[in-house]
Amino acid sequence: MTDTAAVAPRIGRGERWLFATMLASACLSLIASFVLSVDAVALAADPAAPLSCNINATISCGTVATSWQASVFGFPNAFLGLIAEPVVITIAVASLAGVRFPRGFMLAAQIVYTLGFAFAYWLFYEAVFNIGALCPWCLLVTVSTTGVFASLTRYNIDHNNLHLSPRLHARLQTGLRWGLDRLVVGLWLLALATFLVIRYGRALIA
Repeated sequence: MTDTAAVAPRIGRGERWLFATMLASACLSLIASFVLSVDAVALAADPAAPLSCNINATISCGTVATSWQASVFGFPNAFLGLIAEPVVITIAVASLAGVRFPRGFMLAAQIVYTLGFAFAYWLFYEAVFNIGALCPWCLLVTVSTTGVFASLTRYNIDHNNLHLSPRLHARLQTGLRWGLDRLVVGLWLLALATFLVIRYGRALIA
């Protein structure tokens, strides 16, 4: 295995859908990160600046954006999305064109994006249980990050870029063939939506 990307003439239909899903999810996350970054700049200039997604006490980007959780590293979290998502978009586009990245590169991408995935859900937890408000753009980041993570993980498991044992790899590949990963992601997002509806009810559409 070389340390540079190798170009293959074609990819299968399954992988086209996989990387197309990754690309679409990363683009949505990038758009949301851009909007949140613009809002963060506006709030830095005027903490009372009205935001388009300040709908009520529950749906309030301003409440979330002015919390300490919105700037964990000393700058708006949305800036991380502006850095990370273009990398994911590049991987997806290159892969759709037939590029095959080295296992080490894809393993590193998996590790970094898993940290981002965990961070996105930590922020979701904080918004729901501690901040007490929801930001529609933040929710879009949560959902789209889930899409990228699921796509990247499926690819890396299928090609064993995670250096799994042969036995574990074979079992996980069987699960992928049965579509269990898609089922898990679908049920997870459904559970997430159901939780928000049960918890906030009418506030989500008020």
